[in-house]
Amino acid sequence: MDRFPRSSQTIVQPRAGLQTFMAQVYGWMTCGLLLTAFVAWYSANNENLMMYIFSSRFVFFGLIIAQLAVVFILSGLVHKLSPAVATALFMLYSALTGLTLSSIFLVYTYASIASTFVVTAGMFGVMSLYGYTTKRDLSGWGNILFMALIGLIIASLVNFWLKSPALMWAVTYIGVIVFVGLTAYDTQKLKTLGEQIDVSDRGNLRKYSILGALTLYLDFINLFLMLLRIFGNRR
Repeated sequence: MDRFPRSSQTIVQPRAGLQTFMAQVYGWMTCGLLLTAFVAWYSANNENLMMYIFSSRFVFFGLIIAQLAVVFILSGLVHKLSPAVATALFMLYSALTGLTLSSIFLVYTYASIASTFVVTAGMFGVMSLYGYTTKRDLSGWGNILFMALIGLIIASLVNFWLKSPALMWAVTYIGVIVFVGLTAYDTQKLKTLGEQIDVSDRGNLRKYSILGALTLYLDFINLFLMLLRIFGNRR
């Protein structure tokens, strides 16, 4: 391949393909967030449903396990899934997340949830824009952020039994840094993927835009939850 394209068409088409891919990624991510918000709000206002979810650890942890299973299936088998199945799984994951997050409407005030969402959207937008536009190679961040994420998960599991406020706040503030970094890192990875994907293959375009949406959705939700611990006003 020539280093310098000989016609404007070879420049415009990949750029248009990237824009199409990223537009679908952000579009599906937004759909997922809206579904999560609706399910969480609806569940919080349905006393019977809340009792069913949170009165039994079996049910609650069953939902968590189902979420993990969906993520592993989408991440590991996306190339084998049909576009419709990939989309359905992402919507299912978004709905399951809404069920498990419904308790935030009982713990925090609506105003603080809304304001934290706005702050999260702003931070996410800035870091995603940075990841998309920067000329700096962020691939070196990957291993560091992944190890930090594993550390956060382990610390959170340990603190499930320790109930240490100090450890909880350490996880929270470090978590904000980690998910801010992951937002930029993942956006750059998706940009690279978008430059390579054949947008004329509508099936692959849909499947990988769903996978990209899931990736950024997870960054957004986790960043939101960390910030809610910091800024949320309890009822």
